[in-house]
Amino acid sequence: MLGRLTLDTSESSSSLLNSIENSFQGEVNDLVAETARSLNIHDFYSAHLLDYCEGYYTPSAVANATVDPRKNVTKCSNQTAMFHFDPSSIIQKELRPGINLTDLRWPSAITDAVHTIDMASKAMSVLYYIGVATIGLGLLGAFLGVFSGGRIAALANTMLSLLAMLLLGIASIIITVIMAKVVNAVNEHGTDIGVTASKGKTFLGMTWAATCLMLVAAIAWIYEFVTIRRQQTTYVIEGKTGRY
Repeated sequence: MLGRLTLDTSESSSSLLNSIENSFQGEVNDLVAETARSLNIHDFYSAHLLDYCEGYYTPSAVANATVDPRKNVTKCSNQTAMFHFDPSSIIQKELRPGINLTDLRWPSAITDAVHTIDMASKAMSVLYYIGVATIGLGLLGAFLGVFSGGRIAALANTMLSLLAMLLLGIASIIITVIMAKVVNAVNEHGTDIGVTASKGKTFLGMTWAATCLMLVAAIAWIYEFVTIRRQQTTYVIEGKTGRY
C-alpha cells in the first residue's frame, strides 16, 4: 500500500535516552522497544486512502552505525469508504488500561489539527471516487471513439477527460493541504514526546501524475475534435464547388 502519511512514535521513548554513549546502543535499543511495547504503542502508523496500517521497526526502532530499521507491518484496519485517520483515537484505544494520552503529554494541537481536516478528508474521498469512475467512463469512451470516430465521440471524451482532471486536481490539492497541515502540527508539537510524521511522497506523486495525464488526454481529444471539424468543413466547401 502507498502511505499518504506516516506517524512515527518510535522516538517517544528514545528521546529520553539520547545522551547515552554509542557503546551502550544495543541496550538502549532494547529499552526503547520494551518501553514502547509495554504501553502497547506501535512504532509507526501509516494512513492510506481507505485504511491505516501499523507495525514495528526491525531489527530495532533506533538506527545506529550497524542497524538500518525496516518497517514490519503487523496489522491493517478494515478498508472503509470515507476513511479518516485519527491517530489520537487510535493510540488511545491501544494504550494499556489505566493509561491515557494525557499521561504521555500528548499535544492537544495534534488532535485539533486532525479534527479540523475531517470534512476536507471526506470531501477528498468523494472526489477520488467520482474521479476514478469518470476515468473508467473515459477509457470506455476512448475505446468506442477509436472505432466510431466523429465529433460527438471526440467531444464526449473531451468533457470526460476535463471532468476527471478537475476532480482529481481538486482532490490532489486537498490531500496536499491535509498532509502539510497534519505533518506540520505533529512535527511542531510532537517533538518533545518523540512523535514525528512524514508525507507519503509516492502517493502525492501518483495523484498529481494522474491529474496531469488527464490534462494530456483532454488536450489530445480537443485536438481530435478540432481536426475532425476542419475535415468536415473542408468536405462541405469542396462539395459545394463540385470538388470531391
